[in-house]
This record gives sequence, C-alpha cells and structure tokens, in this order.
Amino acid sequence: MKTLILLALAGLGAQLVDGSLGMAYGVTSTTLLLAIGTNPAAASATIHLAEIGTTLASGLSHWKFGNVDWRVVAKVGVPGAVGAFAGATVLSNLSTEVAAPVMSLILLGLGIYLLVRFTLRGIDRRNLGKPVRKRFLGPLGLVAGFVDATGGGGWGPVGTPALLASGRMEPRKVIGSIDTSEFLVALAASLGFLLALGSQGIDFAWVAALLLGGLVAAPLAAWLVRHVPPRLLGSLVGGIIVLTNSRTLLRSDWIDASDPVRYAVYAVIYAVWAAAVAHSYRQYRKDRAQESADALAAEAARLAEDLHSPDAADAADLERSLRAGRPADPRD
Repeated sequence: MKTLILLALAGLGAQLVDGSLGMAYGVTSTTLLLAIGTNPAAASATIHLAEIGTTLASGLSHWKFGNVDWRVVAKVGVPGAVGAFAGATVLSNLSTEVAAPVMSLILLGLGIYLLVRFTLRGIDRRNLGKPVRKRFLGPLGLVAGFVDATGGGGWGPVGTPALLASGRMEPRKVIGSIDTSEFLVALAASLGFLLALGSQGIDFAWVAALLLGGLVAAPLAAWLVRHVPPRLLGSLVGGIIVLTNSRTLLRSDWIDASDPVRYAVYAVIYAVWAAAVAHSYRQYRKDRAQESADALAAEAARLAEDLHSPDAADAADLERSLRAGRPADPRD
C-alpha cells in the first residue's frame, strides 16, 4: 500500500511537471520505477499504459484552456505513434542487463538536455505565428516517439524544445499540443509492449496508482502553464533526473564506481544543479523586468499616438471651446 501511495504521488508530481513544461512525465516516472528495481521494458510499459489516461485528461484540459493547435497534433502525433511502436518492440527484445543501463543512459542524456536547455536558453519569439512545416513535424514525431518508448520517456524532452526553438508557436500552445499528441504515442507504445511482452512484469495496480495521480494533476497543470516560470521548473526537474540516473549508472555493472568516486560525482552534480537553478531564477526575474519595461514602452507609444490623432485634436478643440464659454458646434 505504501508503494501505491508513493506511485500516486509520483504520478501527480510528474503530471504537474509535464503539464506545465510539456515534458518529463515519462522521464520522471520511469526514473522512479528503475530506482526501485523494475524491469526496464516493464517500467516503460507501465508508464505508457498510465499515460493513455493521463494524456487524454491533459489534452482535454489544455483544449479547454485554448492551449492546443490541432493541426500540429495530427502532423506530429501520427509519426510519433509509428516511432513509439517501433521503440517498444526494440526495447522488449533487449535483455534486462543491457536494457537497464541503456535506459538510464538515455534518461541521463534527456536530463542533461533539460538542465542545459532551460538554464541557458530563453524562447525565441521572432517567428511567432508562422506555420510549422510538415516536413519538420513528421521526422520530429518519428524520432521523439522512438526515444520515448525506448527510454521510458522522451516525447516531451525531444518534441517541446524543438517546437519552442522554432519560435513559430506560443509556449502554451507548444506544451498543450505536445501533451495532447502524446495520447497517440502512449497508445501505440502500449500496444507494442503488450504484443511483445503480454502482461509479463506489468503491475496493473501500479498503472492505476500512477494514472490516479496524473488525473488529479492534469487540470491543475493546464492552468499552471500560464503562471509557472518554465525556465526555473525545467532546471529543477533536469537536475533531479541527472542525479538519479547518474546514481543508477555509477552502480551498474558498466561502471561499478567505488564509493569515493560516486560521492565526488554527486558533489559535482549538486553544485552544478544549485548554480543552474540560481541562474534560472535570476534570468527569470530579469526577463520579467524586461517584459514589464517593454509593456510600459508600448503603452506609452500608444498613448502618444492617441494624443496626436485627429480625434484627439478635435477633442482638445471642443474642450477649449467649452472652457471659453462658446457653445460647441453640433456637427462635432
């Protein structure tokens, strides 16, 4: 029962992160399942089965808040489903001894990407509003879906930054569209795992616990996406994933590092992580101040334009006439 409660809380936290960032539900949840000794293929299957429900709820919530571009959902989701089915088949045919460190290595790479991406880079808005090309979305979906199934997560970490980097969509619509299209990816990956593994190693009580936590968090996350600073949250989550999967790799047969080496690596990760979070917070405050200054400048320019418009001149003449005691011209 204690494990189920922890899994429900993990599902809730992972969905809050995923719904706010457009990524990291699978990466976060799979990292937890691997840490407690779950078979890699079974861990990914468990996560994707739970994601069928959480992504459906998340997509509906994002749609309700106007965060979804359905054209993007179709163009990236269908190739993503193909890639996810292929990835599930590949992972199911790897031995546990090989699959566990391989998955941790993929997760570590995604965690580093999250940490670097959200710590160092802002959002390019120069191309905002331009259509996203199908020739870009198709390959993106195929690669992201394959990585998602083999790594137990990766749809968001691959897809969301790529769409954000294009600068052609509002961040909230990128997150909403990626979260909504993930339903197709989760469905295809689950089908691939069930065909390859059957129900072997899949604990459906765990699936239900993760699903319950995710369902509770989905509507809140869709609302939070308008208010939570993604840069800071991305740095926090990226650091957690890097630390956890570094620990798994250092203890694996691939490396089998001694205690002093492990502790030294952990110390470096903690220091880098703390510096990254501090930098993200400072940059977030700086960006907010710049946005406020830009908004004030735009408002001042608008007021200046209004004061010099013909309507403003007519209003000024009318006011001067009234003050002089001369009746206003009815034609005014």
